[in-house]
Formats: sequence, C-alpha cells, structure tokens
Amino acid sequence: MRVVVGLSGGVDSAVAALLLKSAGYEVIGILMKLFDYHQFSSNAEAIEAAAAVLNIQFHIIDLSQKFEKIVIDNFCAEYRTGRTPNPCIRCNELIKFPLLRQEADKLGAQFIATGHHARIKRDKDGQYHLLKGLDPQKDQSYFLYRLTQEQLGNLLFPVGDLTKSEVRQKAREFSLPNAEREESQEICFIPDNDYAAFIRQRYPELFQPGPVYDTSGKILGEHAGIANFTIGQRKGLKIAFGERRYVLKIVPKENAIVIGSEDEVYQTQVWANNCHWVAGAPPAGKIRVWAKVRSQGPGSFALIQPLPEDRIYVKFDQPQWAPTPGQAIVFWQGDEVLGGATIEQSEK
Repeated sequence: MRVVVGLSGGVDSAVAALLLKSAGYEVIGILMKLFDYHQFSSNAEAIEAAAAVLNIQFHIIDLSQKFEKIVIDNFCAEYRTGRTPNPCIRCNELIKFPLLRQEADKLGAQFIATGHHARIKRDKDGQYHLLKGLDPQKDQSYFLYRLTQEQLGNLLFPVGDLTKSEVRQKAREFSLPNAEREESQEICFIPDNDYAAFIRQRYPELFQPGPVYDTSGKILGEHAGIANFTIGQRKGLKIAFGERRYVLKIVPKENAIVIGSEDEVYQTQVWANNCHWVAGAPPAGKIRVWAKVRSQGPGSFALIQPLPEDRIYVKFDQPQWAPTPGQAIVFWQGDEVLGGATIEQSEK
C-alpha cells in the first residue's frame, strides 16, 4: 500500500518514513513549503539526503499563500484582540492534515503519516482513539485534539510507540543524515522566536504605549504595546515593585494591561468555546478528566461540563497557571485524548 509522509527535515518524520518503508509500504515523502524563511533550503536538503538513503520519492508542495492567509494572518489578528493564539493547532487542523490528505489522494495513496509522537487505536466497534505518545517528554497529543474520526481512519503515527532516544537510535542504525539534528522549539514561521518583531511588521499600532493598571484600577506605569504581552508574563513590565507582578489581563480597547500578584495568576475555573470531541460528539453530561491549559503545563484532574454552542465549563481540582484566552485546553482520560477547546476566560 502507498503512504504519503509529511517530512519536516527533522529526525522524527525521517524515521517515520523509514519504519513504513521497512514495513512494506510504498512511501512518498512530501515537504510542505509553508513560508519563506532562511531554514527552508537546509530543511529541503536534509529531506533530500534522507530520501536518497531511504530510496523513496520526495516532492515539495508550495502552500505558502494558504499558510499566510489561514495561519499567519490569524496569528497576528489574535494579538489585536488581546488573545494569545496557538498556530500549531490551527495549522494541523486547517493546513497540514487536510492538505496532506489532498496530496495523498492525487498520488493514489491510502494513508498519510507524520512524525508526531502520538498513537491511534481502533476498537472492536470501529471507533478510533487518539492516544498520547509513549514518550511523556515528547508527547504531542495536545496539538492534535482537533483530528476527526475520518482523519484518524487513514492516518499513521509510526514513531508514537518509540521514545525519542529510540527514534534517534533507529536513525543512526540506518545512517540517516539527520539522526543528530537538533529539534526546533520555536514557532516554525518565527525561527528567531522574536514574535513581537514579527507582529510589529504587520500591525505597528499594537506597539503604542499604554497604561498599566493594578486590579483596583490604579495606574502603575506605562507599557510599550499590548502585543508584547501574554497572560502570566512578568518579563518586560519594567515597573519596580516590592514583589513580583504578572500580567493578568489584556484590554485591547483601552490599549491597557492589568497586572497582579503570583497568586492572582492561578485560576480554577475555565470557560472555553469551539470545542471539538475526537469521538465526534460530546459526552452526555459532566465527566472527570485530566486537563491542561498549555502543552508544557502540569495539568490537573478536573470536572468538565459541556455547554450549548460548542462551549464547555471546566472546574480544576488544582489551580492552573495563567489559563490564556486563545490558547487550547485539552482533555484526557488516561492516555486517551477526548477533545479540547479554545479558552475564553477564567476565574478563581
């Protein structure tokens, strides 16, 4: 059977292609060009070298115009509303998986695959379940909660059952040229991680000075632009206090930020919208889950209650650091991803 593998230049996707080739699949590698950046040529060269070792076809498809419109424009626009977006989740939902599937259909491939650290299981009733990757330090299931049953039915995550060290060892055994390549931790279209400079080029008005308030409404100083900040941030306030202060709220209509104590950043209740359930439908009522408001956060057990219009209410057992409007809240039971939503607001 034929499978199209999304290749990024990193070791995970290269080993995904290796494992599929070893399992007898006819593998075709695809590099999605999502934007113009200085690392693209080096990624393409790394993939071309790995494809030569694996003896597989390799194509580049230019999706930069769609990516600019769907992901980058949204990323910048969210900051205009005082929210902090998660572009990786949006890309997975609207670019990476659907367009990789389109390319697979053109090439007559039954499956698509990526190097994500996650797993898929099909039960006896034909239902697909999205599970965490085996390596807890590399699990990427948080970013995949918007996958549908239809997508899961022809999607493969070959490295999901491996630890990162096992992935690298596989790459070494087969002399893949990117076996030791370092991982990128930044937003892919901002390689230098300076997101403020990136937004400034598009929306300079978001970098006008404005007031900094405390929770009582007292003006404490001036900030250098709301796009410099996200909820829970301390760096960049440049205001002297006897104790640490953190951003609690961004008020774009007033071009203002509100700051407070560390204790005030922790929240127990979260309301979220645009909820998606991997099973295709919400639970019948309240259920207990493990939930996280950021991919690297510790998370906590929580009680969730589905609300009308794809909204949800979440009550955490343990207060969570800085639930941030625009970011994702994701739910698990054990290793299984149930779904997730976009944070609207939070309270103690």
